[in-house]
Amino acid sequence: MPIKVQGELPAKEILERENIFVMDETRAIHQDIRPLEIVILNLMPIKQDTELQLLRALSNTPLQIDITFLTMDSHTSVHTAASHINKFYTTWKEIRRNQYDGMIITGAPVEHLEFEEVNYWDELTQIMDWTTTHVTSTLHICWGAQAGLYYRYGVKKHVLPEKMFGVFSHKVLNRKIPLVRGFDDLFMAPHSRHTGIDEDAVRKNPHLTIMAESDQAGIYLIMDEDGKNIFVTGHPEYDRLTLDIEYKRDKEKGLDIQLPCNYYPEDDCERRPYLQWRAHANHLYTNWLNYYIYQITPYDLGREL
Repeated sequence: MPIKVQGELPAKEILERENIFVMDETRAIHQDIRPLEIVILNLMPIKQDTELQLLRALSNTPLQIDITFLTMDSHTSVHTAASHINKFYTTWKEIRRNQYDGMIITGAPVEHLEFEEVNYWDELTQIMDWTTTHVTSTLHICWGAQAGLYYRYGVKKHVLPEKMFGVFSHKVLNRKIPLVRGFDDLFMAPHSRHTGIDEDAVRKNPHLTIMAESDQAGIYLIMDEDGKNIFVTGHPEYDRLTLDIEYKRDKEKGLDIQLPCNYYPEDDCERRPYLQWRAHANHLYTNWLNYYIYQITPYDLGREL
């Protein structure tokens, strides 16, 4: 699938080296099709890593996608250069009159805070309200999933006894629903989080459907009644080495961090980690784009969704 990005975005060159079809604006305007308009609210501290991971994850259908990166007005990123933010990102105030086919809300390293204590919480809730009328389907990832479940359905989060960290086996539920079409009965997915959700509240909510869960990591994949909001408690977009980088970074800081589960061969952190989740991550993003956006989004985004 051709992903349309700004020609100078650093991730573009990396993706092209991986033989992923990335299209810049000049070539895209000569194609007589309407691309899917996807906006990514990137709340992660190192923006470039998440950009690359998500663009790679969105690269496996024949659809053309036009990506808009979104940052928060009410928060200043200290881990990504201001020049990068100013060049490649926009704000919600600048796009709020636009319609979009899909949106991704990423995780964020603010788990230790109550939702209302996060300095951009009010702005985030405005954006989530806005998606109801301006976005066909929204995909929430990790803390973004916890935030969405809390704001929309009152599902609270809680601190875990120890970090959920590693790659865990999950089982598919409700196989007939298109979101998990093509999934194996059991599949692997990465998690990296200090908090969990109130699973009883999810199970009791008639508006939510659990699509996949893990005996170790808990509920993984949830959708609302029509797929307008999809919640993923883990990180299917992670690269092979993301958990490795997190583990070694925290070890160097002297933090109490356990070895990622089911990740290194023979639990040897000096060996190259196994990549066990890429195929199902591709299925998840492809199914979301196809069944919950492309098949139902209006051709003319100028009209109300």
